[in-house]
Amino acid sequence: MTSHRYVFVGGLHRSGTSLVARLIGELPGVSAINQAPVPENEGVYLQGAIPHTAQHGIPMHFATDPAQHHIEGSHFDSLETQTRLDRSWAPYFKEAPWRVEKSPVNLTRMRLYQQLFPLSQFVVVIRHPEAVAAATSKWVAMDHGAMMDHWLDAHDIVWRDLDYLHAVITVRYEDLVANPEATLARLAAFLDVDPVATPSDIRDGNQEYVDTTALSVSQAKRASVWGYGAGLRVQTFRDVARHPLRRITEKIEAASRHQIGRSA
Repeated sequence: MTSHRYVFVGGLHRSGTSLVARLIGELPGVSAINQAPVPENEGVYLQGAIPHTAQHGIPMHFATDPAQHHIEGSHFDSLETQTRLDRSWAPYFKEAPWRVEKSPVNLTRMRLYQQLFPLSQFVVVIRHPEAVAAATSKWVAMDHGAMMDHWLDAHDIVWRDLDYLHAVITVRYEDLVANPEATLARLAAFLDVDPVATPSDIRDGNQEYVDTTALSVSQAKRASVWGYGAGLRVQTFRDVARHPLRRITEKIEAASRHQIGRSA
């Protein structure tokens, strides 16, 4: 038996995973990786149980790579992997009931991590595909339309994987910046901890990409499943929020209703 549980945060690069992980790390009873000698304090770089080289986790590539989709029953579904991960990460956490680990590639590892850490919970961070493509173009020389296709294909995989998870919640970047108080309340309810004061430094980064390449008609149709439309348009979306305890689910739903009310 361990004295801690993991909450894994994942999402495509530039989706807001770092911001969400920081907010979770400031909740009571949560420890986060800080000042680690790796990019963005991402736990994937601090372990050797699952290989992660320059060819793994490439922005706009990893999420649709079958070799990076780790699920139950795969080669890494073993006690050895679980033990190595836990021991590798342990020095970077303080003693706390919850440990938040954020790496974009968690997006394609949730089903495996659930097998390795049965009491773990998952936060999937989503951002408008137009904004993600524009922001990622600083790193990747790739056509914006192709990047948005990648976004759509990746989230199709995520949508299917969600059905396999016992405790998972989705957080749209746009909902977070529009109503950080309610989003933080949802996350606190998900972990069954008390909410904290909302940081004052949260801003809407999507405004930087107002004139970016827009979704095509066919792309917008696919993106509408997540409440996104062409021209950075955001529509009402019923977030996924699943937990095995009804009490927790009801707390999340109450916070979600407040979020919808404030956003209307």
